[in-house]
Amino acid sequence: MSSTRQPLNRDPIAEARRNWERQGWDDVAAPMAAVTSIMRAQQILLARAHKALKPFSLTFARFELLALLDFSRERRMPMSKAGALLQVHPTSVTNAVDRLESAGLVTREPHPGDRRATLLALTEKGRELTAKAAAALNTEVFADTGLSDEDVTSLIEILTRFRRSAGDFEDATAG
Repeated sequence: MSSTRQPLNRDPIAEARRNWERQGWDDVAAPMAAVTSIMRAQQILLARAHKALKPFSLTFARFELLALLDFSRERRMPMSKAGALLQVHPTSVTNAVDRLESAGLVTREPHPGDRRATLLALTEKGRELTAKAAAALNTEVFADTGLSDEDVTSLIEILTRFRRSAGDFEDATAG
């Protein structure tokens, strides 16, 4: 996928790495370049996702919430569980739900077994929009990441190890 801006004539992250090395920070120059590269890659991929989702008036965060509900057995779940699975702050979930609810894509329902909890339910309109948005993401973003199949596999393995060691999740199948 191409960007609307002209590409730079050299890699600014490689230049930053050289600057780190010139400062005598050789031991952290490569990790700095790796972290900065991941952050830049995230910006590029998120911009592609937002472009694909713009016709549906969705952000990627809102799409993730809709998809989570769509994949759940009953197309509903407690709001707190949605936040935990998406690994976002409760305020972020509330803001996303407010927007999705005002668009008629989800509803809030009282939890039948816990008066303190709220269930999120995907509406039929939400299901239809989620399917269309997922198709757009699959075609416009996921089908052509710009990475080879081998690179995708390696990247998943590397980032899974990193996330596990960072405490992002526990591997129930390990040990």
